[in-house]
Amino acid sequence: MAFDYGTKRIGIAVTDPLQLIATALNTIHPDSIIAYLQEYLQKEEVETFVVGQPKQLDGSDSQSATHVKGFVRSLRKHFPQIAIIMLDERFTSKMASRVIAQSGLNRKKRQEKGLVDTISAVILLQDYLERKSL
Repeated sequence: MAFDYGTKRIGIAVTDPLQLIATALNTIHPDSIIAYLQEYLQKEEVETFVVGQPKQLDGSDSQSATHVKGFVRSLRKHFPQIAIIMLDERFTSKMASRVIAQSGLNRKKRQEKGLVDTISAVILLQDYLERKSL
């Protein structure tokens, strides 16, 4: 399961049992994420949380890194049995916007704010899956 963390929305992506393909799951407000995950984990098995690590172009932490670190602390506290992997998320939002623009979705659907977040989470998870299979 991957997360594109934002202070207004968290994009979530999941993979299939064979861990081949990442799929958009949902967009959740940060205040609701722990309750959402507790409910989700009662029905589905998750072995790893992949969290996008916000970086500047020079590789240093971006301003939102503090919020992401707090989110990771909360994940560790509530779900200590699940491994957490941090992945550089530079350019995922830009790539997600490009994917959405090329998708053929109608204008109203393309402008949904949560869509970029979930697609960014999909990109993060797919990147993780590809690295893991090398």
